[in-house]
Amino acid sequence: MTEKQLPGIVNGAVPGEPAKQDENSRRGNWGNQIEFILTSVGYAVGLGNVWRFPYLCYRNGGGAFMLPYFIMLVFCGIPLFFLELSFGQFASQGCLGVWKISPMFKGVGYGMMVVSTYIGIYYNVVICISFYYFFMSMTDVLPWTYCNNPWNTPACVGVMDAANRTFANATSGLAAVAVEGVTAVVNRTKRTSPSEEYWKHYVLNISDDIGNFGEVRLPLLGCLALSWVVVFLCLIKGVKSSGKVVYFTATFPYLVLTILFIRGVTLDGAINGIKYYLTPQWEKVLDAKVWGDAASQIFYSLGCAWGGLITMASYNKFHNNCFRDSIIISITNCATSVYAGFVIFSILGFMAHTLNVPVSEVADHGPGLAFVAYPEALTLLPVSPLWSMLFFFMLILLGLGTQVPQLLISHACGDSNLHLQSVNPQPLPPHHQDANINMFGGYT
Repeated sequence: MTEKQLPGIVNGAVPGEPAKQDENSRRGNWGNQIEFILTSVGYAVGLGNVWRFPYLCYRNGGGAFMLPYFIMLVFCGIPLFFLELSFGQFASQGCLGVWKISPMFKGVGYGMMVVSTYIGIYYNVVICISFYYFFMSMTDVLPWTYCNNPWNTPACVGVMDAANRTFANATSGLAAVAVEGVTAVVNRTKRTSPSEEYWKHYVLNISDDIGNFGEVRLPLLGCLALSWVVVFLCLIKGVKSSGKVVYFTATFPYLVLTILFIRGVTLDGAINGIKYYLTPQWEKVLDAKVWGDAASQIFYSLGCAWGGLITMASYNKFHNNCFRDSIIISITNCATSVYAGFVIFSILGFMAHTLNVPVSEVADHGPGLAFVAYPEALTLLPVSPLWSMLFFFMLILLGLGTQVPQLLISHACGDSNLHLQSVNPQPLPPHHQDANINMFGGYT
């Protein structure tokens, strides 16, 4: 049976209009340039922007840290970012195939692939735990609010327990006892928070010895399986599917950050947390460690030398303006880090105000911020389960935004390696040959 076509239309294309085709018919290209930019932004803007940068900023001089941070961005981050994008876009190969230009450096490509694989495994565990906290937030009272749970120890004293005790003492006319009691229970050097015990004794169920492996936590196992399934669905059609997913995963975290920011700055004590975050200590600029932290944060956040930038740029069209893209993505990444600091420290300032302690005693970084300090601060908010769900959903999307390109590296490397072994090398297209001459001074 012959397929009927409308008059004037051949193979789905309207005469006079060029059919939209991929420049690289074997590997494919991004659907449009927005997909590449959003994927790169999602790859660069990850968990480190939320749980590492704000802590580094206040520890290394507050607003003064911005000076070495942006200097490292301009003189180290953007040039390396542009170098990798142009390298991948020029070669149209993954982090293994690009080293055909100099086979002796192919080990660098294997190193990139191994590092990205390990980071991908780690990121999926973080996504798994974020899924778990997200599901456990679907309740009337967050399970890490009080100390009356089977996993709590006698050393546990919750913020809400302290508040209730203060109210009871005040209504009894024992003001002096209340002040003394609150000072004792909120002293973080002597108490263990319910969120910390929930994290260590219930979620992770940490064993008492390295030789004691403990048991498999079935809820975490289920969340880990779910996170791998979600990543698989995002990558099921390569860049064609992942490029569509980023329209949501790369943009929705900004909506959540804005919601949390608006809620945070309206709380009592939020301004104290923001001041603590931004107040410059200019003498720390002379410390070499501050410059080292600025450089490491730029390299870690932008993902330079991991293979992800080369791989994502390899799906660009050959004449794409990758210099423009590198500027947009790098600045967006750093601006997001600064913005996330306001979100984090406004809530921590409110927590410090409620506990009547310095902000430094409630500030933390890494998993300690994401799964202990910030969840505890959320218990002080009205309708705390809603804010908790929003926060952990944001962590899930930030993790997926970085995880999907990480695993795309392994897919692209395997595809490039298989192609090189099974297909005879073909001559480069004319525009690639001309670019070879221009880029490498006449050596192809």
